[in-house]
Amino acid sequence: MDPSLSTGENPDSNENNPQEFESESNSSPSDSLGKALSTMLTNVIKDLDSKAQNTLNSQDKLNSAIDRLTRELDQLLEEAPLPFIMQHAAKISGVRMRVSSLNSVLKSIQKRVDNIDQLLSVGKKTLDSSSQH
Repeated sequence: MDPSLSTGENPDSNENNPQEFESESNSSPSDSLGKALSTMLTNVIKDLDSKAQNTLNSQDKLNSAIDRLTRELDQLLEEAPLPFIMQHAAKISGVRMRVSSLNSVLKSIQKRVDNIDQLLSVGKKTLDSSSQH
């Protein structure tokens, strides 16, 4: 599959930048392939990073809503300690713990994606500087 199709780039973008076309025509096929893969991976990582951040924000909102609901249930339990209410409060407390755990996992994934993105940026800069020499 053509990397320019999956990244939304214009495959004829070299026409707009003659210097880039010259440097690509002078570079080896492996350098060109490396640059294309790096660009494609960078775009995929940025897309995943954005989706992970949106999920993390959503999880934070959910966590806040569950905290609010837990406080309301605690107040309700003080006023009317029925076994039915206690059972549901325990279920919500379990859900709260799972959401908190998932939130921690998502933050860990976010850090890993950031590290991969940083490594790709460093690798791309290295690849660009080595192809210019």
